[in-house]
Order: sequence, then structure tokens, then C-alpha cells
Amino acid sequence: MKPDLTRSISERGRANRIGSPARGRGIARLVAAATLVGTLLAGCRLDMHLQPKYLPEQATDFFGDGRSERQPVPGTVARGHLRLDELLYTGKENGVVADKFPFKITRADLERGRERYNIYCSPCHDYTGSGRGMIVQRGLPAPPSFHIDRLRQESAGHFVDVITNGFGAMYSYAARVEAQDRWRITAYIRALQLSQHATVQSVPEAERQKLAGQLR
Repeated sequence: MKPDLTRSISERGRANRIGSPARGRGIARLVAAATLVGTLLAGCRLDMHLQPKYLPEQATDFFGDGRSERQPVPGTVARGHLRLDELLYTGKENGVVADKFPFKITRADLERGRERYNIYCSPCHDYTGSGRGMIVQRGLPAPPSFHIDRLRQESAGHFVDVITNGFGAMYSYAARVEAQDRWRITAYIRALQLSQHATVQSVPEAERQKLAGQLR
């Protein structure tokens, strides 16, 4: 008896369309695995979003003061802020304003001082130290010029003390200008004072000869 080739071809086509049992089981396992992975990932996401923690400044009844943040232990000093060098941080020695610098001032220090001065000081004191900065021109009371005799004769520590603690209408810049930069600004103020009261004798001999040659 000959096989019915037409029927065999038709059955194979129907089987391909429906899929074999093994193929169906594979798809089912794949769907189940994907569902499991998705569930696990969703669980991790919830764990990350729903952590048992206090948000900043969130109130709590756990502590007696009702605050979740704990205050530092009295006398705590942040690392790097012990400030043992009185001269560097206050401009004073044994409580007295000093007239010396805590480190050697280089050309780089002066350049840094000029940059910091132009940013923080020039709005009131002007770029030359005259006390006629842009804010003053807009109505703020004018600070004294750095070129008056009183401030020309002031000690270096005085300027550092004023930058640190403020003076009169000027508020403290301690939170804005780091300690070393306060001395660099002071050194630049000294340079400004010298620039407005310099004489020929203030110019180094070699430079004076060059200038003399250019004037001939």
C-alpha cells in the first residue's frame, strides 16, 4: 500500500504552524524565566526606593529634641580645621595684630592675590584701592582708600583681621576667602599702595638704567 504523500505533506505543514510540543514547552519556560527576573528586579527597585532612613531635617519622636540629625560633640573640630597657626588664621600673635606674613610671598602669590582681590574686593574698593568701586558708585557708603596714610601704615595682620571678621559696613569674608588667600590679598594691597606712592628710588637699579636709556 502506497503512502498518501499529499496527506503527509499537509500534516507536516499543520505541525509547523502549530509548533511541536517541545517548542511550546521551551517558550513557556522562557516566559516564566522572564517573569521571574522582572519580579526580582522590581523587588530590588522597591528596596532602593523604600529604605528605612530619615530624610534631611525630618522630624522624629525617637530623640528627645525631635530632630533626626545629631549635633556634633562639643569641641569637635573638622579634620584639617584645627587652626593651630594663630598668625595664619587671625593675623595676630599672642592676640596682638602682627606686621609680618606667615609664609614667603612669591610672584605667584601676588598673582593669586590680585585675582582674589578683583573678585571679592574691587566691587567696593575699586581695582586701584581708591574706595570708589562700582557698588559705591551705585550708592553704597565708600570705604576708605587704601592709599591714605593711616592704612599705608597699618600692619599686614590688620587687613587679614578685617577680611576674616569684617569691619564696619564690611561683613566677614572668612567663609568665602581661605586663610592663605587672605594673606595673598593683603600682599596685593601692599603692592597697590606701593604703586600709588612709588618713587624713582623704588625701581631696581638695573630697571632704572633701562628706563633712563629709553628717555634719552
